[in-house]
Amino acid sequence: MVSKEVYYATGRRKTSVARTRLMPGGGAIIINNRPIDEYFTLESAKMLVRQPFDLTGTRDRFDVSINVSGGGVSGQAGAIRHGIARALLLVDSELRGPLKKAGFIKRDPRVKERKKYGQKGARANFQFSKR
Repeated sequence: MVSKEVYYATGRRKTSVARTRLMPGGGAIIINNRPIDEYFTLESAKMLVRQPFDLTGTRDRFDVSINVSGGGVSGQAGAIRHGIARALLLVDSELRGPLKKAGFIKRDPRVKERKKYGQKGARANFQFSKR
């Protein structure tokens, strides 16, 4: 029995977490047991997911299986991109330069700011009146 090499990585963005499994194959991307075209309806989200492969020229070399949870469409797509980029680093450390330059390795720390007490929102205050 020949065991295939499998690479695991976790990607995060906002409140989304993507557990990525990268294995040699023909380029299939499966997200939560559904093909990418069925899971994401937005073309921009599909493009975001495929960016690490397009940048490194490894689009048809790997199959990807992803479990993603939390957040919305944009956050999940960003988390998947982060996870794929980290998995590609495990495959070949030479890819670090182009992936880092494109900003795919660093986790995007931007999250929604919490609402503050005594205020209408995170920054918005109630209307002020002198009298």
